[in-house]
Amino acid sequence: MKGHLLAWMVASPAIAAALLLLIPGRMRQAIRWVSLAGASGGLVGAVVAALSWDKGTGGFQMAERYPLVPSMGISLSLAADGWSIALVLLTGIIIVTGVLASWTVQRRDKEFFVLLLTLVTGVFGVFVSQDLFVFFLFYEIAVLPMYLLIGIWGSSHKVKAAGPFKGAWRWFVVGSREYAAMKLTLMLLVGSAAILVAMFGLWSRAGGSTFDLGLLAAASIPRSTQMWVFPLLWLGFGTLAGVFPFHTWSPDGHASAPTAVSMLHAGVLMKLGAFGVMRVGMVLAPEAAVAWAPLVGAVAVVNILYGALCAAAQDDLKYIVAYSSVSHMGVVMLGAATLTPVGWNGAVFQMFAHGIMTGLFFALVGLVYERAHTRDLAKMGGFAHAMPAIAAFFTLGALSSLGLPGTAGFVAEFLVFLGAATGRSAWWTIPAVLGAFVTAVYVLRASKIIFWGPRPLGDVAHLGDPHRTEWFAPVVLCTCLVVFGVWPRLILDVIDTTTSGYLNRVALVAEALRR
Repeated sequence: MKGHLLAWMVASPAIAAALLLLIPGRMRQAIRWVSLAGASGGLVGAVVAALSWDKGTGGFQMAERYPLVPSMGISLSLAADGWSIALVLLTGIIIVTGVLASWTVQRRDKEFFVLLLTLVTGVFGVFVSQDLFVFFLFYEIAVLPMYLLIGIWGSSHKVKAAGPFKGAWRWFVVGSREYAAMKLTLMLLVGSAAILVAMFGLWSRAGGSTFDLGLLAAASIPRSTQMWVFPLLWLGFGTLAGVFPFHTWSPDGHASAPTAVSMLHAGVLMKLGAFGVMRVGMVLAPEAAVAWAPLVGAVAVVNILYGALCAAAQDDLKYIVAYSSVSHMGVVMLGAATLTPVGWNGAVFQMFAHGIMTGLFFALVGLVYERAHTRDLAKMGGFAHAMPAIAAFFTLGALSSLGLPGTAGFVAEFLVFLGAATGRSAWWTIPAVLGAFVTAVYVLRASKIIFWGPRPLGDVAHLGDPHRTEWFAPVVLCTCLVVFGVWPRLILDVIDTTTSGYLNRVALVAEALRR
C-alpha cells in the first residue's frame, strides 16, 4: 500500500463513486456510508503521506509512474512535495466534512455523491500530478462536475437588476441556479482553452517529447515563448482562482451551490487555480514570471480591495462569503507575485488557511439557512440565543478572516504582507492592509447582525444548534484554524522546504535580469 500511497489517495474517491453506481438508489444509508468511506480513504492517504514526507530530504517523494502514451511522453506520474502535502491535507479535510454536511441530501442523493467524489478525485490528482498533460486532465475532472452539482442541486434566488446591462438580467435569468452553473462552466472552459494552448506551447518548445513537469522546468524554454505562455497560464488558471476581472462566475456559483459544493468550490477548487499559476506558470516560465510580476501583483491588490468592498455591500450571507473569497484569493496571488520565500510561503499557507476558513463559513451558512430559511441579513438577528454553538463557530471564523493573531488567517496574511513589504513593490502592502481593514468591517458587521444583534419578531427557539453529523464539520474546521494558527510550523516547515527549491531558480533568473 505504501508504495502506491498517492495512487490510492487519488483513486479512493473514484472507487467509491464507481461502487455507488452499483448500489440501488433506495439504499440511502449505504450510499452515504460508501461515500464517507471513499472520502475518508482520501483523507487517510493524505495524512499518511504527510507523516511519511521527510522534511530533511525535501523535493518530490513517494513517486509513482505508470506510462500512458509513451510516444508523446505522457504518463501517470505522481509525487508529492511540500506544497502538495499541505493541499492534499486540506482537500481530505474538506471532502470528509463536506460529505457529512450533505448527510441530509434527499433528492437524487446517489448521483450527488457520485459527482462529488468524482470532483475530489480530480482535485487530489492535480496536487500530486507530475505530468502536465495528466495535470490538465485531472483539472478538468475537478471542474466539470460543478455544472451538474449546481444546476441540479443548487438553489435559485432573486438578484436585483443593476448596472448598465440590467435590461438583460431577466433574459439571462440572473440569480437562477442554471445561470450560475452555465456561467461558471463557460468561463472556466475558456480558461481551460488558454491553458491547453500554453501547455502545448511549452511541450513543443521543450522538444515535443515529454510533459514531465521536472523535465520541462529543466528545459531551456526561450524567453520569447515564456512571455506569451505565462499570461495564458495566469489568466487560464487565474479564472478559477478568481482573478479580477474574470472572477464574476465565483459569487454566483457560490450563492447557488449546495453546502458541500460551496465548501469544495471555495475551499479547494479555487486553490487549483492559484496552485496552477505558481506550480506551472511561475516554475516553468521563470523569466516571464519576473517580467509579469508587477502586473500580477497590481491585479492581486485590486482583487483584495474590490472583493472586500463588494462583500461589505452585500446583504445576502452567501454573497458576503463569496466575495470575501475573491478578496482572500487576492492575498494568495499577491504572495505569489512577491517572488520572495516569505511571500510564497504565505501564499501557500493562505490557500490552506482560507480553504479551512471558507469551508467553515459555508458549512455554517448551510446550517443557518436550513433553520431560518433565509440568507438575508435584514431578516436575521439575535440567533445566538437559539444557536450559541453556531454563533461561536461563526465568530471564530470571522476572527480568522480578519486576521486575529492566534488563528491561521493571521499567519497567512502576515507572511504575505511581510513578503510584499520586503519585495520589489512595497507599495502593494498599503492597499492590501486596507483590504484587511475592510474585511474586519464586513465580517464583524455580519456576525453582529446575525447572532449578537436584537432578536427579530417571532420565536427563534426552533432554530437550534447542530445535531448528529452536523457537529463534525464546524468542530474539525474550527480546531484546524486554532491549531495551525497557534502552531503554524506543523505545516509551514513543509511548505518552506519546497518554496526554497522553486524560488532558487526564479531568483537566479531575476538576478540575471538585473545584471
